[in-house]
Amino acid sequence: MSDQQRARTRPVTSVDVARLAGVSRSAVSRTFTPGASVAPATRERVYAAARTLGYRVNSLARSLINQRSDLVGVVVTNMDNPFRARQVEALTLALMQRNLRPVLLVVSGAGSVEQVIDQLLQYSVSGVIITSDAPPGKICDECARHGVPIVLVNKGDELPLVDRVVSDVEAAGRMAADVLLEGGCRRPAVLASGTRSYTGQQRMKAFLRRCEERGQPARHLDIAVNDHACGLVAAGTVAPQIAAGGGPDGIFCVSDYLALGLLGGLRQAGITVPGAVQVVGHDNIAQAAWPEFNLTTFDQPVALQAEQVLDLLQARIEEPDRPAVLLPTPVSFIRRGTTLSAG
Repeated sequence: MSDQQRARTRPVTSVDVARLAGVSRSAVSRTFTPGASVAPATRERVYAAARTLGYRVNSLARSLINQRSDLVGVVVTNMDNPFRARQVEALTLALMQRNLRPVLLVVSGAGSVEQVIDQLLQYSVSGVIITSDAPPGKICDECARHGVPIVLVNKGDELPLVDRVVSDVEAAGRMAADVLLEGGCRRPAVLASGTRSYTGQQRMKAFLRRCEERGQPARHLDIAVNDHACGLVAAGTVAPQIAAGGGPDGIFCVSDYLALGLLGGLRQAGITVPGAVQVVGHDNIAQAAWPEFNLTTFDQPVALQAEQVLDLLQARIEEPDRPAVLLPTPVSFIRRGTTLSAG
């Protein structure tokens, strides 16, 4: 029976690849180990044999031997938010480019936290990335006990030996205030949840401070969640005020997802944007550039942020006891059709 025939009757092993390639089993192992030294000719023979036999490296089995895998857990929540989808895509692509494999774990409630912890430790992950709104506390505690490095994204939790990457919330909030005030707004407001989303709260506070500094105190329009539905509800509240000649004439929404709900509701109520009220969002999701929205916003560069996250994660893997690091991700302003230029 040929090697190919044997491969069809049982799982192909590295021994089969080594036999067909005419090399040692250790040479096969080195070929499929990132960074390992192996002669180019040997590598090509091993790859050719692996393709012929349909061989794939068993990463989970390797992790049991090495006590650590090339898997990295990515813990997320609120996947209905288009920005979260962009963020997760950027993180997973960056992981794969560095020969790491993402394991996506969605937290949907308190009960799922325990399941996430169990899966992270079961797969012997090399590290964990926790995105905005996902609960870090218990996950961080368990991972720390098992020596698993963690990086938090857009979160305010300051934890020992846990690195963070956070978008420049101060710059966004202050610039949003400047854009609205210089565009002629005299009754500015910020639409944001006062209890949800660390970055949303920080953008809100920076906006309020900047308006106060410039002599135009702003209102905080409080909502439950920074999402499309709450933006739509908020529009129903402020639209009659604006139509009556009062209410805000400039609104900073701390996320685009929220801003799109607000815009939809305002336009349904016959409120012109930017004529009667100007609107600024944040995140530069794809939908913000659609003609029906054409939303002025801030770009939060997810690809750059993903690289920052992985730089910190790899540094933490190499030096577990180094002091915690906080890296800011810069944001950039994008003017579209929901605001007026200065003058």
